[in-house]
Amino acid sequence: MLTAQITYFGEQVTVACDGCCHKAWGISSRPGDLQDGNKLICRNDDELGEAPADPGTYEGGYGKPRSNQEFPNKWCVRQCERSVIAEDPEQIVLPRFDLPPEERPFCLVELG
Repeated sequence: MLTAQITYFGEQVTVACDGCCHKAWGISSRPGDLQDGNKLICRNDDELGEAPADPGTYEGGYGKPRSNQEFPNKWCVRQCERSVIAEDPEQIVLPRFDLPPEERPFCLVELG
């Protein structure tokens, strides 16, 4: 797990990720499946393979890092689906993309 202390909206927080940039699509680009007509559930890592080097999303002029050596940038913090922000670093739980959909509430979007 990669971690860094950053200032986020004026507060000191810890940002953490699993360092798997090659699997990071971005929260607005990760492919998913529509379920029950109004739930978008993102797909597991093993269903997707490698993510594009540039998924076409940017945050504050920053794109997806080329490797975890560039962690963190604004894209990591605000767009990456693999990262979390926590005030208490002891409470960090990273999202897991190997679990079945019902065990991934972080990756469920209720649509209109």
